[in-house]
Amino acid sequence: MFDRYFRISERGSTLGREIRGGLATFFTMAYILVLNPIILGSAEDKFGHRLDTVQLTTATALVAAVMTVVMGIGGNLPLALAAGLGLNAVVAFQIAPLMSWDDAMGLIVVEGLLICVLVVTGLREAVMRAIPQPLKQAISVGIGLFIAFIGFVDAGFVSRIPDAANTTVPVQLGGSGTLTGWPILVFCLGVLLTVGLLARKVKGAILISIVTMTLVAIVINSVADIKSWGLTTPEWPDKVVDTPDFGLLGHFSLFGAFGQTSAITVVLLVFTLILSDFFDTMGTVVGITAEAGLLDEEGKVPHLGRVLLIDGAAAVAGGAASASSATSYIESAAGVGEGARTGFANLVTGGLFGLALFLTPLLTIVPLQAAAPALVAVGFLMMTQVKHIDWDRYDIAVPAFLTIAVMPFTYSITNGIGAGFLAYVVIKTVLGRAREVHWLLWAASALFLVYFAIDPIEQVLGVK
Repeated sequence: MFDRYFRISERGSTLGREIRGGLATFFTMAYILVLNPIILGSAEDKFGHRLDTVQLTTATALVAAVMTVVMGIGGNLPLALAAGLGLNAVVAFQIAPLMSWDDAMGLIVVEGLLICVLVVTGLREAVMRAIPQPLKQAISVGIGLFIAFIGFVDAGFVSRIPDAANTTVPVQLGGSGTLTGWPILVFCLGVLLTVGLLARKVKGAILISIVTMTLVAIVINSVADIKSWGLTTPEWPDKVVDTPDFGLLGHFSLFGAFGQTSAITVVLLVFTLILSDFFDTMGTVVGITAEAGLLDEEGKVPHLGRVLLIDGAAAVAGGAASASSATSYIESAAGVGEGARTGFANLVTGGLFGLALFLTPLLTIVPLQAAAPALVAVGFLMMTQVKHIDWDRYDIAVPAFLTIAVMPFTYSITNGIGAGFLAYVVIKTVLGRAREVHWLLWAASALFLVYFAIDPIEQVLGVK
């Protein structure tokens, strides 16, 4: 029955390969069960509220389990889904400070619904064609640098210099210009371990590093006198298994954001979420399908519309569960490498995420210093896209550079995308090639122009 439904034999696979592939995919992306709660849990909303780490872990595991299984059954591809890195950073550090968590998660639901509409109407492909490929790659690189910067800051490797220092240097090494304390040592060793494992192409490198350095942190914490590890202290829990806490499910407000900030800002935030989710998913789906040898004679993904619709629904589910937008994971390539060719592998991966629901006490002892090296590593992996940008063409290179640089330097993904879009439109116009710019890009750039100039515009209109 499984063989007929999932077409296992037809695609040249076996039940054993599918199971091994499902296991490999889970262990290469299980780090999200630690990182997503840390990223979302480390941020405060406009009213100073933080999300509970235990509840975040439950929500992250639940969404990953359900949507991975749905993709396996509905899309029949070995493509697992979970909370998207980069997207969760947008929610935590860009959106939440402007509104409540319920409002921020409501925007995620709106984003997911709009993606579903774009899929159904065929506009998703139209928008794909509107954004030049180098800008898509630059966005990925910029988010990578932004995530890596967050990792350095969260671990205490980099810290902000107080304004009272009367210096033009905004950040420094450690808390005082030098690296001090056991927690920083854990982070540094974690970075070295992670990059070493990645260099040797060890499967599950990120997860291995997180687990190893968490155990090291637990040992250090038990023998050394440490004042603070930050948000999470690495102490072995009283119990490893516990009942899942579903307290965050359903805590979202679809239109509450409009009461907290301007309509222009809300539109741009949703646009940023769609853009990030949009292109990451397209690249991941095509890449994984090609790696599995499942593209048809015309190079098309089988059941693409259904796959993209499920991915859009995953964003809705992520927002509704307060786990941030869920999306397809490139780490699914690990399962494909083990021989997975069908959605049956997703049943294994999703089942393991379901099991993780009951292991929350074990997952919430990971300190930032043990998890942050993964952010640095993910930043490196996203940075590799920079090689595809033609740096000899200024009409491409300058917008790409501004996109990449502005994101970490302003601590804002939205700002980076806006700077890149505006620079691209302006340079194309100056070169007399304005007709090469798609009308959708003109529209987006106009929105970003209003976004950057919102203060003088409000003053002119007497809004404030």
